[in-house]
Amino acid sequence: MEHLTETAQFLSATVIAAGLVIGLGGAGAAIGFGLLGGKFLESSARQPELTPMLQTKMFIVAGLLDAVPIIGVAVGFLLLYSNPFLGLFNGK
Repeated sequence: MEHLTETAQFLSATVIAAGLVIGLGGAGAAIGFGLLGGKFLESSARQPELTPMLQTKMFIVAGLLDAVPIIGVAVGFLLLYSNPFLGLFNGK
């Protein structure tokens, strides 16, 4: 019975960790997108003739910035549905 409660505690901690990974990754990306958009608008207002070049660079950076929460979601789903640490935990 003790083994069952330890496994349940481990799985509940895994769910909390996955939620934190997904949530904080999303929050960080949202802050990054806000800063990126604000700086783009500032620079476009200062030099409107550079807007197409700046827009291209902004989309490249936005694509790279978007990869971070997507990787976080993938790691969160990995921990939730096929936890690699559960086999090590049960084998003690």
